[in-house]
Amino acid sequence: MLRSLTSAPRWLSRLGASRHALWLLGLASVLETLLVPIPIEVILIPWMIAEPHRRWRLAGVALVGNLAAALIGYGLGGLAMAQWSETLIPLFGGEAAYQTFQARFVDNGFVAILAVGVIPIPFQTAMLVAGASGYPLPLFLLAALIGRGLRYFGLALLVALAGEAALTLWKRHARPLGAGMTVLAGGWLAWELVG
Repeated sequence: MLRSLTSAPRWLSRLGASRHALWLLGLASVLETLLVPIPIEVILIPWMIAEPHRRWRLAGVALVGNLAAALIGYGLGGLAMAQWSETLIPLFGGEAAYQTFQARFVDNGFVAILAVGVIPIPFQTAMLVAGASGYPLPLFLLAALIGRGLRYFGLALLVALAGEAALTLWKRHARPLGAGMTVLAGGWLAWELVG
């Protein structure tokens, strides 16, 4: 099943041998997208290194789990706005400010969702705001598919090209790159949505 995993943690060996492994990965991706602030890459990269013949399938399962969670989050955003709009709209600065925000999000939301999908930050904000603002669901899913697809399949490509060095590269550069991209994306989004 697995190639020699003397250097891999015991949990990874057990996970890879389980017939439920892909379902567990899908569930972990759903939980990471909805609740857990621990990036799925912590599981994905070592698993892709340990089982290189499954790296593309692992990326696909993580993507499907993320998209399933994105649908739930989108629905929760819409539900929250429907239930608590009197409380939430003042947070946007009142009805006029919310309408302006909503119009700008409709105009630029695709790029914002795409950016949040690629950047290693939690995806909850994109899905909740998209649902709350009534952003078109097909466009939301397309942006999430492209953004998260680039992220997960990009990891698989990194592992294919760099092998075990991919884990070191990810550990060294994920946080500073994510922080820098988050600041840039947040600044751009604030400029577009508010200004």
